[in-house]
Amino acid sequence: MLRRLRSALMMSALAIPLSAGLVSANDLEELAPFKMIRSLQYVQDSVVLGDHSAIEMQRFMLGAIDKRLRAADASVFRDPRNVDAALVYAMSGGNPETLNYLADHDVDGNFDSRVTDALRQYLGGKGGLIVESLSKAAPEYRNSRVGPYLFLILGNATSQQDPVGAMKFYDWARLTAPGTIIEEAALRRSVYLAVQANLPEKGFRYALNYARRYLTSPYASQFADVFVELAMGHFEEGAHERISEVLTFMDAPRQREVYLRVARRAAISGKQTLAKLASERAEQLAVDGASEPRVLANFYAGLASVPSSDVFAATQSIAAIPDAELSPRDRALRDAAKAVADAVVRPPDDESFTQALSVRPVGPVTPNDDVDGAETGSGMSPFGEPKAQTGAPTAEETTEVSADTADASDPAHDGFVAKGRSKVDEIDALLRGEGK
Repeated sequence: MLRRLRSALMMSALAIPLSAGLVSANDLEELAPFKMIRSLQYVQDSVVLGDHSAIEMQRFMLGAIDKRLRAADASVFRDPRNVDAALVYAMSGGNPETLNYLADHDVDGNFDSRVTDALRQYLGGKGGLIVESLSKAAPEYRNSRVGPYLFLILGNATSQQDPVGAMKFYDWARLTAPGTIIEEAALRRSVYLAVQANLPEKGFRYALNYARRYLTSPYASQFADVFVELAMGHFEEGAHERISEVLTFMDAPRQREVYLRVARRAAISGKQTLAKLASERAEQLAVDGASEPRVLANFYAGLASVPSSDVFAATQSIAAIPDAELSPRDRALRDAAKAVADAVVRPPDDESFTQALSVRPVGPVTPNDDVDGAETGSGMSPFGEPKAQTGAPTAEETTEVSADTADASDPAHDGFVAKGRSKVDEIDALLRGEGK
Protein backbone atom coordinates (compact mmCIF):
# COMPACT_ATOMS: atom_id res chain seq x y z
CA MET A 1 0.00 0.00 0.00
CA LEU A 2 2.84 2.38 0.87
CA ARG A 3 4.54 1.67 -2.48
CA ARG A 4 1.35 2.43 -4.39
CA LEU A 5 0.88 5.68 -2.48
CA ARG A 6 4.44 6.80 -3.20
CA SER A 7 4.03 5.90 -6.88
CA ALA A 8 0.77 7.88 -7.06
CA LEU A 9 2.43 10.90 -5.46
CA MET A 10 5.30 10.78 -7.95
CA MET A 11 2.88 10.52 -10.86
CA SER A 12 0.84 13.49 -9.71
CA ALA A 13 3.96 15.57 -9.09
CA LEU A 14 5.20 14.95 -12.64
CA ALA A 15 1.95 14.67 -14.59
CA ILE A 16 0.42 18.00 -13.60
CA PRO A 17 3.19 20.34 -14.87
CA LEU A 18 3.87 18.22 -17.97
CA SER A 19 0.27 17.79 -19.09
CA ALA A 20 -0.70 21.37 -18.30
CA GLY A 21 2.32 22.86 -20.06
CA LEU A 22 3.40 24.74 -16.94
CA VAL A 23 7.13 23.99 -17.22
CA SER A 24 9.16 27.16 -16.75
CA ALA A 25 12.70 28.13 -15.81
CA ASN A 26 11.76 27.80 -12.18
CA ASP A 27 10.60 24.25 -12.81
CA LEU A 28 13.87 23.23 -14.53
CA GLU A 29 15.62 22.13 -11.36
CA GLU A 30 12.55 20.24 -10.21
CA LEU A 31 12.16 18.52 -13.59
CA ALA A 32 15.84 17.94 -14.28
CA PRO A 33 16.28 14.71 -16.29
CA PHE A 34 18.38 13.06 -13.60
CA LYS A 35 15.60 13.56 -11.06
CA MET A 36 13.02 12.11 -13.40
CA ILE A 37 15.28 9.11 -14.00
CA ARG A 38 15.44 8.48 -10.27
CA SER A 39 11.65 8.21 -10.26
CA LEU A 40 11.76 5.83 -13.22
CA GLN A 41 14.33 3.64 -11.50
CA TYR A 42 12.22 3.51 -8.36
CA VAL A 43 9.16 2.50 -10.38
CA GLN A 44 11.02 -0.20 -12.32
CA ASP A 45 12.55 -1.63 -9.16
CA SER A 46 9.10 -1.69 -7.56
CA VAL A 47 7.74 -3.68 -10.49
CA VAL A 48 10.31 -6.51 -10.20
CA LEU A 49 9.84 -6.55 -6.44
CA GLY A 50 6.17 -7.36 -6.88
CA ASP A 51 4.28 -4.08 -7.27
CA HIS A 52 2.73 -4.83 -10.65
CA SER A 53 0.45 -1.81 -10.37
CA ALA A 54 3.53 0.29 -11.13
CA ILE A 55 3.75 -1.05 -14.70
CA GLU A 56 1.44 1.67 -16.01
CA MET A 57 3.46 4.26 -14.12
CA GLN A 58 6.58 2.97 -15.87
CA ARG A 59 5.02 3.60 -19.27
CA PHE A 60 3.99 7.09 -18.21
CA MET A 61 7.45 7.89 -16.91
CA LEU A 62 9.18 6.73 -20.08
CA GLY A 63 6.92 8.98 -22.15
CA ALA A 64 7.42 11.99 -19.86
CA ILE A 65 11.21 11.60 -19.81
CA ASP A 66 11.30 11.25 -23.59
CA LYS A 67 9.52 14.61 -23.99
CA ARG A 68 11.77 16.25 -21.40
CA LEU A 69 15.01 15.08 -23.03
CA ARG A 70 13.95 16.20 -26.49
CA ALA A 71 12.85 19.60 -25.20
CA ALA A 72 15.96 20.17 -23.06
CA ASP A 73 18.39 22.92 -23.96
CA ALA A 74 21.93 21.82 -24.81
CA SER A 75 23.15 23.54 -21.62
CA VAL A 76 21.21 21.01 -19.54
CA PHE A 77 23.71 18.33 -20.51
CA ARG A 78 26.65 20.25 -19.12
CA ASP A 79 25.61 18.53 -15.90
CA PRO A 80 27.05 14.98 -16.13
CA ARG A 81 24.08 13.71 -14.13
CA ASN A 82 21.75 14.63 -16.97
CA VAL A 83 24.02 12.95 -19.50
CA ASP A 84 23.89 9.80 -17.38
CA ALA A 85 20.12 10.19 -17.17
CA ALA A 86 19.84 10.19 -20.97
CA LEU A 87 21.96 7.05 -21.22
CA VAL A 88 20.03 5.28 -18.47
CA TYR A 89 16.76 6.22 -20.17
CA ALA A 90 17.96 4.64 -23.42
CA MET A 91 19.05 1.47 -21.59
CA SER A 92 15.80 1.24 -19.63
CA GLY A 93 13.43 0.69 -22.51
CA GLY A 94 13.32 4.26 -23.78
CA ASN A 95 12.97 5.43 -27.36
CA PRO A 96 16.24 4.71 -29.23
CA GLU A 97 15.58 7.62 -31.59
CA THR A 98 15.86 10.00 -28.67
CA LEU A 99 19.44 8.89 -28.00
CA ASN A 100 20.19 9.34 -31.71
CA TYR A 101 18.74 12.84 -31.56
CA LEU A 102 20.76 13.82 -28.50
CA ALA A 103 24.02 12.36 -29.86
CA ASP A 104 23.58 14.08 -33.22
CA HIS A 105 22.96 17.46 -31.54
CA ASP A 106 25.82 17.15 -29.05
CA VAL A 107 28.08 19.93 -30.36
CA ASP A 108 29.76 20.48 -26.98
CA GLY A 109 31.00 16.90 -26.57
CA ASN A 110 29.06 16.24 -23.38
CA PHE A 111 28.34 12.64 -24.43
CA ASP A 112 31.07 10.01 -24.68
CA SER A 113 30.92 9.00 -28.33
CA ARG A 114 32.29 5.53 -27.53
CA VAL A 115 29.32 4.82 -25.30
CA THR A 116 26.66 6.47 -27.44
CA ASP A 117 27.90 4.76 -30.62
CA ALA A 118 27.90 1.38 -28.87
CA LEU A 119 24.40 1.91 -27.50
CA ARG A 120 23.07 3.07 -30.85
CA GLN A 121 24.37 -0.08 -32.50
CA TYR A 122 23.09 -2.30 -29.69
CA LEU A 123 19.62 -0.73 -29.73
CA GLY A 124 19.65 -1.08 -33.51
CA GLY A 125 20.05 -4.84 -33.24
CA LYS A 126 23.81 -5.00 -33.86
CA GLY A 127 24.93 -6.07 -30.41
CA GLY A 128 27.68 -8.32 -31.70
CA LEU A 129 29.52 -5.31 -33.14
CA ILE A 130 29.88 -3.42 -29.86
CA VAL A 131 31.72 -6.00 -27.77
CA GLU A 132 35.25 -4.84 -28.50
CA SER A 133 34.63 -1.09 -28.19
CA LEU A 134 32.34 -1.25 -25.16
CA SER A 135 34.62 -3.74 -23.38
CA LYS A 136 37.33 -1.06 -23.46
CA ALA A 137 35.07 1.81 -22.42
CA ALA A 138 32.94 0.12 -19.75
CA PRO A 139 35.69 -0.29 -17.09
CA GLU A 140 36.03 3.50 -16.96
CA TYR A 141 32.38 3.68 -15.87
CA ARG A 142 32.60 0.83 -13.39
CA ASN A 143 31.79 3.00 -10.38
CA SER A 144 29.47 5.43 -12.15
CA ARG A 145 25.69 5.60 -12.29
CA VAL A 146 25.61 4.01 -15.73
CA GLY A 147 28.15 1.26 -14.93
CA PRO A 148 25.66 -1.51 -13.99
CA TYR A 149 23.65 -0.83 -17.14
CA LEU A 150 26.71 -0.99 -19.39
CA PHE A 151 27.85 -4.29 -17.91
CA LEU A 152 24.36 -5.72 -18.28
CA ILE A 153 24.40 -4.78 -21.97
CA LEU A 154 27.89 -6.23 -22.36
CA GLY A 155 26.59 -9.49 -20.92
CA ASN A 156 23.71 -9.48 -23.41
CA ALA A 157 26.03 -8.76 -26.33
CA THR A 158 28.51 -11.54 -25.47
CA SER A 159 26.07 -14.19 -24.26
CA GLN A 160 25.96 -16.13 -27.54
CA GLN A 161 29.69 -16.22 -28.24
CA ASP A 162 31.03 -16.45 -24.68
CA PRO A 163 28.45 -17.53 -22.06
CA VAL A 164 31.02 -17.82 -19.28
CA GLY A 165 32.39 -14.35 -20.01
CA ALA A 166 28.86 -12.96 -20.17
CA MET A 167 28.12 -14.34 -16.70
CA LYS A 168 31.09 -12.34 -15.36
CA PHE A 169 29.62 -9.15 -16.79
CA TYR A 170 26.26 -10.05 -15.26
CA ASP A 171 27.95 -10.68 -11.91
CA TRP A 172 29.43 -7.21 -11.88
CA ALA A 173 26.14 -5.63 -12.94
CA ARG A 174 24.07 -7.30 -10.23
CA LEU A 175 26.62 -6.84 -7.45
CA THR A 176 26.82 -3.09 -8.10
CA ALA A 177 23.02 -2.70 -8.29
CA PRO A 178 21.50 -4.99 -5.64
CA GLY A 179 17.72 -5.05 -5.25
CA THR A 180 17.12 -3.46 -8.64
CA ILE A 181 15.73 -4.43 -12.02
CA ILE A 182 19.35 -4.81 -13.14
CA GLU A 183 20.04 -7.52 -10.57
CA GLU A 184 16.78 -9.26 -11.48
CA ALA A 185 17.66 -9.36 -15.17
CA ALA A 186 21.28 -10.36 -14.54
CA LEU A 187 20.32 -13.26 -12.27
CA ARG A 188 17.58 -14.52 -14.58
CA ARG A 189 19.86 -14.47 -17.61
CA SER A 190 22.75 -16.01 -15.68
CA VAL A 191 20.59 -19.05 -14.88
CA TYR A 192 19.89 -19.44 -18.59
CA LEU A 193 23.57 -19.16 -19.55
CA ALA A 194 24.60 -21.63 -16.85
CA VAL A 195 22.17 -24.16 -18.35
CA GLN A 196 23.53 -23.54 -21.84
CA ALA A 197 27.13 -23.88 -20.64
CA ASN A 198 26.31 -27.00 -18.58
CA LEU A 199 27.43 -25.42 -15.31
CA PRO A 200 24.81 -26.75 -12.86
CA GLU A 201 26.52 -25.48 -9.70
CA LYS A 202 26.49 -21.92 -10.99
CA GLY A 203 22.97 -22.40 -12.28
CA PHE A 204 21.59 -23.54 -8.93
CA ARG A 205 23.41 -20.74 -7.11
CA TYR A 206 21.95 -18.10 -9.40
CA ALA A 207 18.53 -19.74 -9.20
CA LEU A 208 18.63 -19.70 -5.40
CA ASN A 209 19.51 -16.00 -5.35
CA TYR A 210 16.70 -15.25 -7.78
CA ALA A 211 14.16 -17.28 -5.80
CA ARG A 212 15.07 -15.43 -2.60
CA ARG A 213 14.37 -12.02 -4.12
CA TYR A 214 12.34 -11.93 -7.31
CA LEU A 215 9.67 -14.62 -7.42
CA THR A 216 7.05 -11.86 -7.52
CA SER A 217 8.61 -10.27 -10.61
CA PRO A 218 6.46 -10.23 -13.76
CA TYR A 219 9.43 -11.94 -15.45
CA ALA A 220 9.47 -14.83 -12.97
CA SER A 221 7.71 -17.09 -15.49
CA GLN A 222 10.80 -16.85 -17.71
CA PHE A 223 12.91 -17.90 -14.74
CA ALA A 224 10.57 -20.84 -14.12
CA ASP A 225 11.03 -22.04 -17.71
CA VAL A 226 14.82 -21.96 -17.39
CA PHE A 227 14.76 -23.55 -13.94
CA VAL A 228 12.72 -26.43 -15.34
CA GLU A 229 15.48 -27.00 -17.91
CA LEU A 230 18.08 -26.92 -15.14
CA ALA A 231 16.11 -29.31 -12.95
CA MET A 232 15.43 -31.68 -15.84
CA GLY A 233 19.06 -31.88 -16.85
CA HIS A 234 20.33 -32.69 -13.37
CA PHE A 235 17.39 -34.25 -11.52
CA GLU A 236 18.97 -37.69 -11.70
CA GLU A 237 22.48 -36.52 -10.82
CA GLY A 238 22.03 -36.05 -7.09
CA ALA A 239 20.74 -32.48 -7.41
CA HIS A 240 17.50 -33.17 -5.53
CA GLU A 241 18.64 -31.15 -2.50
CA ARG A 242 19.61 -28.14 -4.62
CA ILE A 243 16.27 -28.24 -6.42
CA SER A 244 14.35 -28.58 -3.16
CA GLU A 245 16.33 -25.67 -1.68
CA VAL A 246 15.20 -23.37 -4.49
CA LEU A 247 11.62 -24.61 -4.30
CA THR A 248 11.37 -23.87 -0.56
CA PHE A 249 11.11 -20.19 -1.44
CA MET A 250 7.99 -20.91 -3.49
CA ASP A 251 4.51 -21.51 -2.17
CA ALA A 252 2.85 -24.88 -2.81
CA PRO A 253 1.05 -23.87 -6.04
CA ARG A 254 4.30 -22.62 -7.58
CA GLN A 255 6.19 -25.72 -6.50
CA ARG A 256 3.45 -27.84 -8.03
CA GLU A 257 3.66 -25.85 -11.26
CA VAL A 258 7.41 -26.45 -11.49
CA TYR A 259 7.01 -30.20 -10.91
CA LEU A 260 4.25 -30.37 -13.52
CA ARG A 261 6.46 -28.59 -16.03
CA VAL A 262 9.31 -30.98 -15.27
CA ALA A 263 6.95 -33.94 -15.66
CA ARG A 264 5.66 -32.66 -18.98
CA ARG A 265 9.10 -32.03 -20.46
CA ALA A 266 10.40 -35.33 -19.12
CA ALA A 267 7.46 -37.23 -20.63
CA ILE A 268 8.09 -35.63 -24.02
CA SER A 269 11.82 -36.36 -23.76
CA GLY A 270 11.21 -40.01 -22.88
CA LYS A 271 12.60 -39.80 -19.34
CA GLN A 272 10.13 -42.16 -17.73
CA THR A 273 11.58 -42.28 -14.21
CA LEU A 274 11.85 -38.50 -13.95
CA ALA A 275 8.38 -37.94 -15.38
CA LYS A 276 6.80 -40.33 -12.87
CA LEU A 277 8.75 -38.92 -9.93
CA ALA A 278 7.90 -35.31 -10.79
CA SER A 279 4.25 -36.28 -11.36
CA GLU A 280 4.07 -37.94 -7.95
CA ARG A 281 5.51 -34.87 -6.23
CA ALA A 282 3.11 -32.58 -8.08
CA GLU A 283 0.20 -34.78 -6.99
CA GLN A 284 1.38 -34.67 -3.38
CA LEU A 285 1.31 -30.88 -3.50
CA ALA A 286 -2.25 -30.74 -4.80
CA VAL A 287 -4.60 -28.92 -2.45
CA ASP A 288 -7.53 -30.88 -1.11
CA GLY A 289 -10.43 -30.54 -3.49
CA ALA A 290 -8.27 -29.40 -6.43
CA SER A 291 -8.64 -32.04 -9.13
CA GLU A 292 -6.80 -30.37 -12.00
CA PRO A 293 -3.24 -30.83 -10.62
CA ARG A 294 -3.93 -34.50 -9.94
CA VAL A 295 -5.35 -34.98 -13.42
CA LEU A 296 -2.30 -33.39 -15.02
CA ALA A 297 0.07 -35.39 -12.82
CA ASN A 298 -1.64 -38.64 -13.80
CA PHE A 299 -1.67 -37.55 -17.43
CA TYR A 300 2.09 -36.91 -17.58
CA ALA A 301 2.79 -40.13 -15.72
CA GLY A 302 0.66 -41.94 -18.30
CA LEU A 303 2.55 -40.31 -21.16
CA ALA A 304 5.82 -41.52 -19.70
CA SER A 305 4.48 -45.09 -19.58
CA VAL A 306 3.52 -45.25 -23.27
CA PRO A 307 6.93 -46.55 -24.44
CA SER A 308 7.12 -49.03 -21.53
CA SER A 309 5.63 -52.43 -20.76
CA ASP A 310 2.67 -50.63 -19.14
CA VAL A 311 1.50 -49.32 -22.50
CA PHE A 312 -1.98 -50.93 -22.20
CA ALA A 313 -2.66 -49.29 -18.82
CA ALA A 314 -1.14 -46.02 -20.01
CA THR A 315 -3.39 -45.98 -23.08
CA GLN A 316 -6.51 -46.51 -21.00
CA SER A 317 -5.38 -43.91 -18.47
CA ILE A 318 -4.74 -41.07 -20.91
CA ALA A 319 -7.79 -41.92 -23.04
CA ALA A 320 -10.05 -41.61 -19.99
CA ILE A 321 -9.13 -37.98 -19.33
CA PRO A 322 -11.90 -35.61 -20.50
CA ASP A 323 -10.98 -32.88 -22.96
CA ALA A 324 -12.19 -30.23 -20.51
CA GLU A 325 -9.46 -31.19 -18.06
CA LEU A 326 -6.64 -30.47 -20.51
CA SER A 327 -5.34 -27.39 -22.26
CA PRO A 328 -5.32 -27.35 -26.09
CA ARG A 329 -1.57 -28.10 -26.07
CA ASP A 330 -2.03 -31.04 -23.70
CA ARG A 331 -4.94 -32.34 -25.77
CA ALA A 332 -2.71 -32.34 -28.83
CA LEU A 333 -0.01 -34.09 -26.84
CA ARG A 334 -2.52 -36.71 -25.65
CA ASP A 335 -3.72 -37.36 -29.20
CA ALA A 336 -0.15 -37.85 -30.37
CA ALA A 337 0.58 -40.24 -27.50
CA LYS A 338 -2.60 -42.20 -28.21
CA ALA A 339 -1.58 -42.54 -31.86
CA VAL A 340 1.80 -43.95 -30.83
CA ALA A 341 0.27 -46.25 -28.23
CA ASP A 342 -2.36 -47.54 -30.66
CA ALA A 343 0.33 -48.37 -33.19
CA VAL A 344 2.31 -50.24 -30.52
CA VAL A 345 -0.57 -52.37 -29.20
CA ARG A 346 -2.29 -53.04 -32.54
CA PRO A 347 -2.17 -56.82 -33.21
CA PRO A 348 -0.41 -57.87 -36.42
CA ASP A 349 -2.55 -58.72 -39.45
CA ASP A 350 -1.83 -61.90 -41.39
CA GLU A 351 -2.37 -60.01 -44.61
CA SER A 352 -0.37 -56.99 -43.51
CA PHE A 353 2.43 -55.41 -45.44
CA THR A 354 4.97 -56.26 -42.74
CA GLN A 355 4.01 -59.93 -42.65
CA ALA A 356 4.43 -60.15 -46.40
CA LEU A 357 7.91 -58.64 -46.18
CA SER A 358 8.97 -61.11 -43.49
CA VAL A 359 8.34 -64.24 -45.62
CA ARG A 360 9.63 -63.26 -49.05
CA PRO A 361 12.50 -61.17 -50.43
CA VAL A 362 11.90 -57.55 -51.25
CA GLY A 363 12.17 -56.75 -54.92
CA PRO A 364 10.24 -56.28 -58.11
CA VAL A 365 7.81 -59.05 -58.98
CA THR A 366 8.45 -60.66 -62.36
CA PRO A 367 6.32 -63.07 -64.35
CA ASN A 368 8.67 -65.88 -63.24
CA ASP A 369 7.64 -65.46 -59.61
CA ASP A 370 5.13 -68.23 -58.93
CA VAL A 371 3.39 -66.47 -56.05
CA ASP A 372 -0.32 -65.77 -55.87
CA GLY A 373 -1.33 -62.32 -54.60
CA ALA A 374 2.29 -61.19 -54.12
CA GLU A 375 2.93 -57.70 -52.69
CA THR A 376 5.85 -55.40 -53.32
CA GLY A 377 7.29 -52.54 -51.28
CA SER A 378 10.25 -50.32 -50.52
CA GLY A 379 11.59 -52.36 -47.63
CA MET A 380 10.80 -49.56 -45.11
CA SER A 381 9.34 -51.40 -42.14
CA PRO A 382 8.05 -49.35 -39.18
CA PHE A 383 9.67 -51.93 -36.88
CA GLY A 384 13.06 -52.28 -38.51
CA GLU A 385 15.92 -50.48 -40.19
CA PRO A 386 15.51 -49.14 -43.72
CA LYS A 387 16.76 -51.42 -46.49
CA ALA A 388 20.35 -50.68 -47.36
CA GLN A 389 20.87 -49.16 -50.78
CA THR A 390 23.68 -50.92 -52.64
CA GLY A 391 23.68 -48.61 -55.61
CA ALA A 392 21.57 -46.37 -57.80
CA PRO A 393 19.00 -48.33 -59.84
CA THR A 394 19.11 -48.16 -63.57
CA ALA A 395 16.38 -46.46 -65.53
CA GLU A 396 15.08 -49.85 -66.65
CA GLU A 397 14.96 -51.16 -63.06
CA THR A 398 13.21 -48.04 -61.88
CA THR A 399 10.56 -48.37 -64.58
CA GLU A 400 10.03 -52.05 -63.79
CA VAL A 401 9.65 -51.49 -60.06
CA SER A 402 7.30 -48.56 -60.55
CA ALA A 403 5.08 -50.49 -62.94
CA ASP A 404 4.93 -53.60 -60.76
CA THR A 405 4.24 -51.53 -57.65
CA ALA A 406 1.39 -49.75 -59.38
CA ASP A 407 -0.09 -53.06 -60.54
CA ALA A 408 0.14 -54.60 -57.09
CA SER A 409 -1.16 -51.55 -55.20
CA ASP A 410 -3.35 -52.49 -52.23
CA PRO A 411 -5.94 -49.80 -51.30
CA ALA A 412 -6.05 -51.00 -47.68
CA HIS A 413 -2.28 -50.88 -47.41
CA ASP A 414 -2.11 -47.46 -49.06
CA GLY A 415 -4.64 -46.11 -46.60
CA PHE A 416 -2.71 -47.56 -43.68
CA VAL A 417 0.56 -46.00 -44.85
CA ALA A 418 -1.05 -42.62 -45.52
CA LYS A 419 -2.67 -42.60 -42.08
CA GLY A 420 0.58 -43.61 -40.42
CA ARG A 421 2.53 -40.90 -42.19
CA SER A 422 -0.08 -38.34 -41.21
CA LYS A 423 0.20 -39.31 -37.55
CA VAL A 424 4.00 -39.22 -37.66
CA ASP A 425 3.87 -35.75 -39.24
CA GLU A 426 1.50 -34.57 -36.49
CA ILE A 427 3.81 -35.92 -33.77
CA ASP A 428 6.87 -34.35 -35.40
CA ALA A 429 5.10 -31.00 -35.65
CA LEU A 430 4.02 -31.22 -32.02
CA LEU A 431 7.51 -32.01 -30.78
CA ARG A 432 9.00 -29.21 -32.86
CA GLY A 433 6.53 -26.86 -31.22
CA GLU A 434 7.49 -28.13 -27.76
CA GLY A 435 11.16 -27.41 -28.42
CA LYS A 436 10.54 -23.74 -29.12
